[in-house]
Amino acid sequence: IWFNLNRAIRSNFCNRMSKLETITIDTPSGSNTMQIGSTNTATINLGVSGDTINVPAGVTIANAGTSTGFGDSLRPNVQPLIINGNMAVAQRGTSFTGVSSGSNFPVDRFEFYPTNLGAYTIIQEALTSGEAYNNGFRTALRIDTTTADASPSSTDYAILRYKFEGQDLQLFKKGTSNAEKFTLAFWVKSNKTTTGQVNLFDIDNSRLVSGTYTISSANTWEKKVINFPADTTGAFDNNNALSLVVEFFLDGGSNWTSGTAPTAWEAKSNGDRLANNFAIGSSTDNDFAITGVQLEVGEFSSTTLPPFQHESFADNLQRCMRYYQNSYKLGNNLTSTSSNNAIIVTSWNDGNCPFPNMFPVPMRDAPTVTLRPRGSTSTGQINSNGAAKSATATDTSEKGVSYLTVSSGTALVYCGFTFELETEL
Repeated sequence: IWFNLNRAIRSNFCNRMSKLETITIDTPSGSNTMQIGSTNTATINLGVSGDTINVPAGVTIANAGTSTGFGDSLRPNVQPLIINGNMAVAQRGTSFTGVSSGSNFPVDRFEFYPTNLGAYTIIQEALTSGEAYNNGFRTALRIDTTTADASPSSTDYAILRYKFEGQDLQLFKKGTSNAEKFTLAFWVKSNKTTTGQVNLFDIDNSRLVSGTYTISSANTWEKKVINFPADTTGAFDNNNALSLVVEFFLDGGSNWTSGTAPTAWEAKSNGDRLANNFAIGSSTDNDFAITGVQLEVGEFSSTTLPPFQHESFADNLQRCMRYYQNSYKLGNNLTSTSSNNAIIVTSWNDGNCPFPNMFPVPMRDAPTVTLRPRGSTSTGQINSNGAAKSATATDTSEKGVSYLTVSSGTALVYCGFTFELETEL
């Protein structure tokens, strides 16, 4: 039955003496399309406040124009841009003590890098209560200061960072007239009630923009939402190399603290990267925990922000393995000598050994391969017929290792080893 749309609207909204419960609008015989609205600019209101508008199963809503107010259903990215933002995957282990320098990954994809500014324990923390827990997060990355340094040298720093490939950032359209804004959100908890700084550092064009967050209540999970402006200068490279770093700058010397946090994109100045010093290393009382990190295309507030995209653990792990994977049982750290971490193969007639091919997940690039003998933490060796022998990976690509070259290897014997594969940005 074909109802005249204008008559239906007049009947429903103008005639207050009657109530039209249901309107079914069908297309005329032989037609597949019905148009609501005219060629002139029109605003169509469906329902009033409090109404529920149902879309039956099987219906497809096609967006050929501009839609607003539909939240995460209109994300340009199907999967979360930040991998492991819920801190669930920790392939290298779940607890590290005495961390004072170098690259450290307490959870996958999030790198804590201090340069002799204090010492720290970094862990994957299990959550059992609090607002982050109530919002579906069961793990966090936690940093505890164990050796303080309240007067760091000018060049020293402590930083937590996440790195992006350029080819994963093209939807921001950076460097074009249609450049998009950035929104970063996360849950944070600390003993300190202070202001911290987060930077977006464009590596390709050496450009920087900053945002700040304030921890209002000590030892309480709080959600922060930070907006960053669009940048029409400098496009991200469209490749698998490092293009963007999200920097949670937690401490540093005067080389990093001498400037002002830029709220607009600028040519990178190191002195601006820590204008708001969190100073995590200033006391052994200090700690910092974070989870639920998400990066969105566009500008959102705390009320309009799309929900965090929770992935299955399996999908999350697979995406992490593009950058790092190993032979260790999940939950065992790299100091574990348990036999269930190892691979056992039989050497060839020339004493060299096969490597289990192919990689379960192709990696970002040909990885750095670290070998250890079965039951040992020594590196650069395998166990060959009960003896430690020097070994190296040969003909490595992003998909596999051809074989292991074994120094003075014995023919046709059992060889045991663990391995790490790393191609972090």
